[in-house]
Amino acid sequence: MFDDWFNDLAVILAIVAFLIAIKASNQATELRRRLSSLEAMLNAQRQVQAPPPLPVQEPASTPATSAAEPPPLAPEVEAAPPPLVTEEASPPPLEATASVDAPPSLPAPAPGFEERLGTRWVVWIGGLALALGGFFMVRYSIEAGLVGPGVRVFLGGLFAAALLGAGEWSRRRESISTIQALPIANIPAILTAAGTAVAFATVYAAYALYDFLVPATAFVLLGIVAMGTLAAALLHGPALAGLGVVGAFATPVLVSSGKPDYWALYVYLAIVTAASFGLARIRLWRWLAVTTIFFAVLWIFPGLDTGELQVAPHAFHAIAGFVLAALLVVCGFMFGPDIEDGQIEPVSSSSLGAYLFGAMLIVLSSAHADLSLIAFTVLVAATLFVAWRAEAAVGALGAAAATVFIVFAEWAVRANPDMLVLPGGPMPGITPTAIDSAVTLHLLMAAIFAAGFGLAGFFAQGRSNSAIIPVVWSAAGVITPIAILVALYARIAHLDRSIPFAILAVLLATAFGAATETLTRRESRPGLAISTALFATGTLGALALALTFALEKGWLTIALALMSLGTAWIAMQRPIPFLRWLAAIFAGIVTARVGYDPRIVGDAVGTTPIFNWLLWGYGLPAVSFWAATLFLRRRGDDPPLRMVEAAAILFTALLAFMEVRHLATGGDMISPPSLLEAALQVCVSLAMTIGLERLRLRSHSIVHNVGAIVLTAIAGCISVFGLLFLENPLIWRIDVGGAFFNLLLLGYALPAVLMLLLAYAVVGARGKVYANTIAGAALVFALSYLTLEIRRFYHGPFLTSGETTGAEQYTYSIGWLAFGVVLLGIGIAVNSERARLASAAVIALTILKAFVIDMSTLTGVYRALSFMCLGIVLVAIGWLYQRILFRRQIAPPPAPQTSG
Repeated sequence: MFDDWFNDLAVILAIVAFLIAIKASNQATELRRRLSSLEAMLNAQRQVQAPPPLPVQEPASTPATSAAEPPPLAPEVEAAPPPLVTEEASPPPLEATASVDAPPSLPAPAPGFEERLGTRWVVWIGGLALALGGFFMVRYSIEAGLVGPGVRVFLGGLFAAALLGAGEWSRRRESISTIQALPIANIPAILTAAGTAVAFATVYAAYALYDFLVPATAFVLLGIVAMGTLAAALLHGPALAGLGVVGAFATPVLVSSGKPDYWALYVYLAIVTAASFGLARIRLWRWLAVTTIFFAVLWIFPGLDTGELQVAPHAFHAIAGFVLAALLVVCGFMFGPDIEDGQIEPVSSSSLGAYLFGAMLIVLSSAHADLSLIAFTVLVAATLFVAWRAEAAVGALGAAAATVFIVFAEWAVRANPDMLVLPGGPMPGITPTAIDSAVTLHLLMAAIFAAGFGLAGFFAQGRSNSAIIPVVWSAAGVITPIAILVALYARIAHLDRSIPFAILAVLLATAFGAATETLTRRESRPGLAISTALFATGTLGALALALTFALEKGWLTIALALMSLGTAWIAMQRPIPFLRWLAAIFAGIVTARVGYDPRIVGDAVGTTPIFNWLLWGYGLPAVSFWAATLFLRRRGDDPPLRMVEAAAILFTALLAFMEVRHLATGGDMISPPSLLEAALQVCVSLAMTIGLERLRLRSHSIVHNVGAIVLTAIAGCISVFGLLFLENPLIWRIDVGGAFFNLLLLGYALPAVLMLLLAYAVVGARGKVYANTIAGAALVFALSYLTLEIRRFYHGPFLTSGETTGAEQYTYSIGWLAFGVVLLGIGIAVNSERARLASAAVIALTILKAFVIDMSTLTGVYRALSFMCLGIVLVAIGWLYQRILFRRQIAPPPAPQTSG
């Protein structure tokens, strides 16, 4: 009816239909074989368990001539002739003998390859060959010019009638036959399917090839053939049903028309859908219902992409299909199949969801025309009603909520109403009145949907014995109003501050809070705990939206973080497991939000150090997450707690790192790094690591443990690659500042102190190698600070300028030697082996410098003083070891023994 198809489409259609029929017939035959086997087993069991017949009483006058009754025959001699008896003896009845003697019959074996080939495949291939033979005969007659077009069409119809008659005759003969049914292919169904396929091809040839029929007549005839095929499927099984549904929905494609009549098309499809759903209901063929829904929804697409969409017939098609599905497909509702209570049936739910999807497409394609919006609203309301009456269709609530959100979200992202009026006047077809009515209608729809979903989700609690049913209702009742409110806010308030929307959010939060408190007072019912948690979640979500609507955009991150804190607090008051996961989910959303824009408010961070938007955007979420961990930890350590702990550590670290970058760059967050930034990053990382090391000893949290290790690794990477190489003032021309209070103190001395504190913090709590590595890094940075500070004394703020003099080299030696002596003194005073080993390392480095560098570069008095001082210090060290350390390690002599 819409496009010219190639002439052999009917042949391809027949082949596809036969393939569907073959599969359906195969399944039906296999089911019949299994049913016959089960019936045979049951009959055999009844026969074996039946009581034996009573013995026949012999006449008293002939005891001598009577023969005793033979025992039952064994299975091996069952076929032997019966023993002879005298005339006076009365044999047992034939039925009783059979019931006693016959062994239980075994289940019929599965058909082998030969049986399948001879009883099934040959018949199927024969039916397909008959259909194709009719097609090829018509083609041959055309090519050879044997008969005219009218005769060809007449012969095709006659052949189709002959096949249909043969199928009906064979069905009647088979139905009155007394031969037991065999697991063979359904010959009557195959013949009838071939006949309907030839009938399709004949009508189509009369229309498309020879122009004997006008489009309307061809359309009616093809529809009659399709409907007749579906009707014949009641007698012949699923083979014809598959062929009929494909032919019925393909008929409008086969008949083309210059001006499509959508009303005629959708009235015809409504009749076809009703017939197909009715057949699926009578025979309980789920595959037929699903196939019909698929083709019916597929027929919504024609005309959606045209400039002049006819909304009324498309809306009629969606509504008619929805009503038919509700009446005939949905289990437990009106005429649908029966189902146990508390079960969500996939076909029942998906059938309603499919037509809701079609109605949504009509709304979007028609640019939210009033009629399409009304039809969509009616279908959503009908979905709530059907799901309320039939629990099998509760799964359609998810589709209803999703389509409602998509409709409002698409309306929200459209151009703003004030942008539709151009300087040259309004756009064609758009006037301020139309825009006002569209907004009013959307607001009315929003109120209906929010109230309908919310109230239904609340009153559905306690109506079902299944836990999943009330949970689905409550989820739809909470999510849908919030989603609609967000869409309206984006459309009307343009994501700016809006006190009216903030008030609406507070009212919604109040409603959800009242529902939460009411449900907590009810007696325990299946799914009530999760539903209560969902309404509590909606309360927090609405409050967060109120903060978002009333405050600036950057406060959204803070509001979501506060939601996590509030959820954790509620989880402590109301021990609902889902609330703990909800707190973790909110923490994840905030983390994703920061990943989208680390500056939180874009370019509006501000230039004031510390007290800028970073402090609020990262500090408040960090405080919220740390407080949430305190609430969550009171009821155990689980994955939600660990997720919130990870978010707390992450936001604390991000706050410190981002504030350091803001301070070092003067607010320009994209400028290159500097020595000041690297020094502050290392110090901050080490300070947070020390805190986490102390905290993990009390909390025993794996998140705190891993967080401390990660921060240590970050500090080590910045220290090695940043301070020692990329930002090293001894390599690059960098202004280090004043004589003492300069970047060297911040970048090398302070990190050395923090590394030393961290090394002592992990002693005994981690491995010895881990602690010694950190202590070694502290020694390296302390020695680096001493060296760079001496360099600053001789060269000024730029350490790369000028040449190194003999006095400077001598000062390095003296400074390193003094540093080693100080370390030794500390090691002796506090009895620290680690300090003494550090002293030995520094002095060894000094000795190496003296013999490698000083001997070759120093001259005169500086070289003499260098070696003299080195010798004196080494002798003094040896004396200290001999007189102090060695003496401490000698055990006191044993006390003299006195004889008693």
